[in-house]
Amino acid sequence: MVPNGWIKTDLNPFIDIKHGFAFKSEFFREEGNYVLLTPGSFYEPGGFRDQKSKTKYYVGDIPKGYLLSKGELLVAMTEQAAGLLGSTLFVPSHDRYLHNQRLGLIQIKDKNGICPEFLYLTYNSPYIRKQIAEQSTGTKVKHTSPDKLKSVICLLPSLPEQRKIAQILSTWDRGIATTEKLIDASKQQKKALMQQLLTGKKRLVDPETDKAFEGDWESKSPISLFKLFSGFAFKSSDATDSGAKWLKIANVGIGEIKWDADSFLPRHFLSEYKKFLLTKGDIVVALTRPTIGNKLKVARLTKESDTSLLNQRVAKIVCKNNVNSEFIFQVLRSDQFAHRINIGLLGTDPPNLSVKVLDDFVIAVPPYQEQQKIASVLTAADKEIELLEAKLAHFKQEKKALMQQFLTGKRRVSLSS
Repeated sequence: MVPNGWIKTDLNPFIDIKHGFAFKSEFFREEGNYVLLTPGSFYEPGGFRDQKSKTKYYVGDIPKGYLLSKGELLVAMTEQAAGLLGSTLFVPSHDRYLHNQRLGLIQIKDKNGICPEFLYLTYNSPYIRKQIAEQSTGTKVKHTSPDKLKSVICLLPSLPEQRKIAQILSTWDRGIATTEKLIDASKQQKKALMQQLLTGKKRLVDPETDKAFEGDWESKSPISLFKLFSGFAFKSSDATDSGAKWLKIANVGIGEIKWDADSFLPRHFLSEYKKFLLTKGDIVVALTRPTIGNKLKVARLTKESDTSLLNQRVAKIVCKNNVNSEFIFQVLRSDQFAHRINIGLLGTDPPNLSVKVLDDFVIAVPPYQEQQKIASVLTAADKEIELLEAKLAHFKQEKKALMQQFLTGKRRVSLSS
């Protein structure tokens, strides 16, 4: 149904979309004055994404008309990552960002019919994205075109109602952006804290003496602190739709467990393979290709519902006496540890984490009480980040629900205020 006062239309009467320029790769640099926007510059739900260390800069001549201004609206026409096709963003500043190929510059030709803020929401809505995906071409990488992007069918209210809807939803965008900044800041603070606490550069206060911990740390081999208990080679033919959770290497992320729909084994395996049972609090690490950049694929099971069976190519970390497991977990998550692992894996194909690799370096370890204190401080920092991430997920879910209501006219806004 078309809401009262709205129209159902494609976007051809309202906009044009201009192709970007094919900037030459010979002028790409790791730093410079001009940033080359790519599909990676978009968040999947819409908005500008700072690519940080992956940012491409351009030092060649810039053709007239391809240096963007603040507030111009771009759309991704190539799906560089899942869900990016049709994502839109507003250029964040003047005379810095370049209109690259595979991106479309949206130019509004009927300013009385549609406003850019509502158009931004429209392209980022699920029902429009679905149309874009269905009309796309390509097998491995999906593509779309200006004509296809203009042909999508949408619902348009009056210009004042468009602006009001955009105004309301922008408050959620601000909340999301603020929370994302807080998460980034908290992660940077924790990273700095890890560098200080896990090297002994900063000593915490001993609650028993009310003075800073003292004494030298010991340098120990990782295998003297913990052992790797490998999983069982369960067969894919054993998989079921429900039952006992099955933790495979694909489920182990950077500091998190990512369960999927096919991660189940028959429930009776829980008793038959009790030796490979994982429960809340256990630490697991990927053994094959164990790192992503300077991060180790290591995670802790945090919920009772994470009880599962351990598959091959994943190992449980079993700490020895007088070694705090949470302290070891934080050490394994540090960039320094992953960097050492990467050095130890050089020349191996595929890279496999093993006792031999672990035996090639040492870890600085304080007495048990100081391990506990360090672990508690870093765990508290993790929990603060988790709370912010939960808040962010809530904001995004709320915005998604409101978009569904406002952009279909199921919920109308008041224009009197």
